[in-house]
Order: sequence, then C-alpha cells, then structure tokens
Amino acid sequence: MSSVLVADADRPREGSASRAVVDVAVGVLIQPDGDFLLTSRPPGKVYEGYWEFPGGKLEPGETVEQALRRELHEELGIAVGAVVPWRVELVDYPHALVRLNFCKVFEWAGELQMREGQSFAWQRLPVRVAPVLVGTVPVLGWLARERQFEGATHLVADRRHP
Repeated sequence: MSSVLVADADRPREGSASRAVVDVAVGVLIQPDGDFLLTSRPPGKVYEGYWEFPGGKLEPGETVEQALRRELHEELGIAVGAVVPWRVELVDYPHALVRLNFCKVFEWAGELQMREGQSFAWQRLPVRVAPVLVGTVPVLGWLARERQFEGATHLVADRRHP
C-alpha cells in the first residue's frame, strides 16, 4: 500500500485524528475488449454524481471478496465470477478514512441494473466521464501503466481531476 491519498485537503476532517479505517471492496470490471466499468455515486451519498469503480463497505466478518460479491449484486444486480485481488489504496476523505481494496473482475452474469439510481459507463483511457472521485484516479494510472497508455498524464479527457 502506498502513502495516504488526501482528498479535499482544504476541508476539515470529521472525527478525531485517530479515526478508524473503513474497509471498502472495489470491483474493477473489465470486458474482453479492455473497457472497464465506472458508476456514478448515487443521489444522497457523499460525492453524489462523482464517477468511481463500484463496490462498498465490508460488513463485520466479511472478507473483501464476500463484500464485493454482495455489493455488486445489491448495487448492479450481477453475480461475479473469479475475484482477483489487485491493489490497496488508503484515501483520507473529509468524511472518512477509507482503505480501498481493489479487485479485478473479468466474468459476471446478469444484466447491469442500476439499483441505487446511479449511472454507469463503460470506459477506456482517457475516461470521458467527470468528475472522477479522487480514490478512482490511482486506478486509472495503474491501468495506464499496465496497458502502456501513451497519454498517462491525461487519464480523464479534456477535464481536470477534482
């Protein structure tokens, strides 16, 4: 895991300096052609409308894989095949200190259903949706390096990261 990524550094942090880390399972769904899935944050949630990779918080006693399977079924209506643990990133948002456990998913069953009122978009680099959530940005860089994407400094088309 790398150093802590700080989101909205100019905003105060909620809770104490020793606030607990919230574990989140995140799915990087990748189609055979290389396109990956981004979803928007649902209405009423923090960072509403920002684009991210889908997933959610681990429930007590759950593994990352169990949480990811549950969350993707609850949010998107799909059943995932193999879950491949990939990378971990710690992000300090004003509302929470979050450990994002990114997993690659190449197989799933079912049609995408946006069950929380969110939107979805299959993307490739540079992504064409915005704004992109801060915790999503490192993943775009990882994908760019893996794919030897030449425009690695322009991971989001014609827009700046929030």
